[in-house]
Amino acid sequence: MLRALAEFLLEERLLATDDAVVAGVSGGADSTALLHLLAGLNRDCGWRLRLHVAHLNHALRGVESDADAASVQAAADSLSIPCTIERREIAALVAEQQGSLEEVARRERYAFFERVCLQTGSRVIALGHHADDNAETILHRVIRGTGMRGLSGIPRVRALGPHSEIRVIRPLLHLTRKQLRAYLLDEGIAFREDCTNVTTEPMRNRIRNTILPQLEAEVNPQVRDALLRLGAQAGWLEEFLHDTVERSFETLIVSRNDQELVLNAQAMSRKSRIIQTELIRRAYVSFGLGEQDLGFSHLASALELVADPASGKQTVLPGGMTVEKRYGQLIFSLPTDEPREEIAEEVSVHLPGRTVLPVRRLEIDCEELETSPADIPRLRKAATRMEEFVDRKAVHSPLVVRPRRPGDRFYPLGAPGSKKLGDFLADVKVEPRERQRVALLCDQLGPIWVIGYRIDDRVKMTALTRRVLHLRARAL
Repeated sequence: MLRALAEFLLEERLLATDDAVVAGVSGGADSTALLHLLAGLNRDCGWRLRLHVAHLNHALRGVESDADAASVQAAADSLSIPCTIERREIAALVAEQQGSLEEVARRERYAFFERVCLQTGSRVIALGHHADDNAETILHRVIRGTGMRGLSGIPRVRALGPHSEIRVIRPLLHLTRKQLRAYLLDEGIAFREDCTNVTTEPMRNRIRNTILPQLEAEVNPQVRDALLRLGAQAGWLEEFLHDTVERSFETLIVSRNDQELVLNAQAMSRKSRIIQTELIRRAYVSFGLGEQDLGFSHLASALELVADPASGKQTVLPGGMTVEKRYGQLIFSLPTDEPREEIAEEVSVHLPGRTVLPVRRLEIDCEELETSPADIPRLRKAATRMEEFVDRKAVHSPLVVRPRRPGDRFYPLGAPGSKKLGDFLADVKVEPRERQRVALLCDQLGPIWVIGYRIDDRVKMTALTRRVLHLRARAL
């Protein structure tokens, strides 16, 4: 199995032989097999993967969850692989966040994986999904009434998030549950059994334990293979739709803020219905919402708004999102009592002087000061999250405050080099939903201060600094 897996990973370009890889391990059979197979590539195939184990304890099953975490740590120790384990009270978070238990757990798990990747310098997360998981996912989506896109099943590789350089890979999607369990048995490798897997709740378990076995026994013994063939063909269509929708989506945006997205409904109506459907889905997930609860009926109700010439009609999508048709525009909104901040907003900053940002509920003071080399240590100590001192000569006026944009990079003070702003925000544990709300103070060369977090290295004070720009941000 190891030799075949090595050939497969190289042919599909999922891994290079010396990649840094974070392996998401739950302690169950599938992820345990993944961990030992990846370690086996190093041991028996001459690979030099730099492996790191990551386990998030969801704290949903009491002592059993703790035992899972302990078993993962023991497995990592036995293979001499470093391991990061964190605990999150998922049940408590469900009450605070939007989404189902499964959706919140998944969101927390992927945010955790991202942090581990950034801490370890990895750009690959490996997960243990296999062919049976894929067949179950496809059937689940058929039952739920998914669109064509959903029929493609679990992707073998995808970006962790928009503009992310971290890839999520599933090296075992071509292998079955039976093959993986046989491998564990042959190698004498122990694993944990989740007692909830044998129940008929949630729906995924019912499909695995009842529906698929019944279809195999009474309808088609090869039903899993049939579902996988359907997924492969849907995947080819998905590649075409994805490229088409990505080219169209940005051209349709009229305005956007952290809680609202406005699309040009007239332009949308001239596109085919399948493209309209995928544009609606694209708009929905752009708010960070998962697609698990987004069914055909939701998409169809939004499609009706696009075609309807009337204004003022609306529909509700999962997560409390409303979609409203208003004078040739399609408006996607999340419920909020907070002021809505235009993402496209760019505010000129007085230099020197005071600038009020009412939407952001901030004010910024900029003051120019003469200084000497003896003052620099004192000013450095005086700097705080909301107060900074930078070299005035290194700042290229004029200044503006704006939100982050795709592709933004800066050189965080004290870091070894530049990095994407999204990676930096993840590194300092800014929650994904809050990242679009971060304010950047920029000069003509780009960000000089991620307000509340870090200045850019290029504007830091040095022994040659003779004039300082004193920056202060205050909440209104």
